[in-house]
Amino acid sequence: MSDGQPYEYQRRELAEPDWTRFPGWRGVTAADWGSAQWQRAHCLKNLDQLRAALGDLVDDRFYADLAADQQASATMSMLLPPQMLNTMVPHSPMTTEALYADPVRRYMLPVASDRRTDWPSHPHATRDSLHEHDMWVAEGLTHRYPTKVLAELLSTCPQYCGHCTRMDLVGNSTPAVSKLRLALKPTDRYDAQIAYLRHHPQVRDVVVSGGDVANIPWRHLESYLLRLLAVETVRDIRLATKALMGLPQHWLQPDLLDGLARVAATARTRGVNLAIHTHINHANSLTPLVARAAQAALDAGVRDVRNQGVLMRGVNDSAAALLDLCFTLQGEANILPYYFYLCDMIPNAEHWRVPVAAAQRLQHDIMGWLPGYATPRIVCDVPFVGKRWVHMVTEYDREHGISYWTKNYRTTIEAGDPDVLTRRYAYYDPIDTLPASGRRWWTKQASAG
Repeated sequence: MSDGQPYEYQRRELAEPDWTRFPGWRGVTAADWGSAQWQRAHCLKNLDQLRAALGDLVDDRFYADLAADQQASATMSMLLPPQMLNTMVPHSPMTTEALYADPVRRYMLPVASDRRTDWPSHPHATRDSLHEHDMWVAEGLTHRYPTKVLAELLSTCPQYCGHCTRMDLVGNSTPAVSKLRLALKPTDRYDAQIAYLRHHPQVRDVVVSGGDVANIPWRHLESYLLRLLAVETVRDIRLATKALMGLPQHWLQPDLLDGLARVAATARTRGVNLAIHTHINHANSLTPLVARAAQAALDAGVRDVRNQGVLMRGVNDSAAALLDLCFTLQGEANILPYYFYLCDMIPNAEHWRVPVAAAQRLQHDIMGWLPGYATPRIVCDVPFVGKRWVHMVTEYDREHGISYWTKNYRTTIEAGDPDVLTRRYAYYDPIDTLPASGRRWWTKQASAG
């Protein structure tokens, strides 16, 4: 590296990969590619559609690997907009090996050979790893933090990520997971959520999510947001949408931007902070269309567009990958790097998860490179505790991969528990990253259990 530095900054100017390099899209025009309707109509939902797009660029070995994963391990069904496939192996020849190695492919299109065979799931993994459903105060409304709620308006997205923390509810059922279903009609769900907020003035911050808000018809989402803005005690609203990256064409539709401007104007009048939170895990996902969508939201009056990524092995678990992503987010797309979460302890996710110690090293290694306001915090979302900066761990048994955390508030299900604020809560590193003695200990625990 130049001057002996461990990282060399190089500006990464955005470029839209050439989608016509794929045999199935050689005749697709720029107008079609820029259409949200075309993107949605041509989302890849099965192997046949993927083959039609890739043609003979990828051999049967990959397709068999993908099919095996979908039949045995996948917690999310395949749903991949053309925009996202186009960011895999973006600027070099598409080959089977290149696709296997691609960081975006590794979490958006997982295959059986990605998964670990020794510990595919941690013994303490659960379908609803953060217990959000346990903390529902109305259907889809999780009240975990005293002043903040998560409003899940729907259970679908324009794209499905293999590591989804809400795999218990979001998306179609797979052979590995029978999904829960929302029971109420959307209007009844929205009514119940708004009613709760009106009667709980301590809540000031609402994350509007799902699923992905991009899958809600804009007129319904705008109506919900205006009702939120009419709740006097709400001061922050965050719209959660990976589709800003996965389907930026959606967020560039003129009618939607007009509506977003109306909501933003109302928010400004009321003194409410309106932001968009997106989910980008690798610099290759950032293209001119994504930057245009982010800027369009800012031009419409949204205060901030921020990124919440997930730290995953083989995707972004190096200082160089994180710094490349953050510099590109902040410098090229005007998206603020905000959080990187440790991948949650859901089933079949051990090949993605990184240990707390590795996250601590990464936080150390990225400090001082980025502007302070654009330096993301790496956090562990500890079950029953919430987001904690990785250096806030109270105690850490590295041999057995068990970290212990404390909390400073009660959730809605802990009002009668006198020990909440003094209890230590455990989080677990992936077992394959432990020393041999730790791996043996967990094997014995599994045998005994």
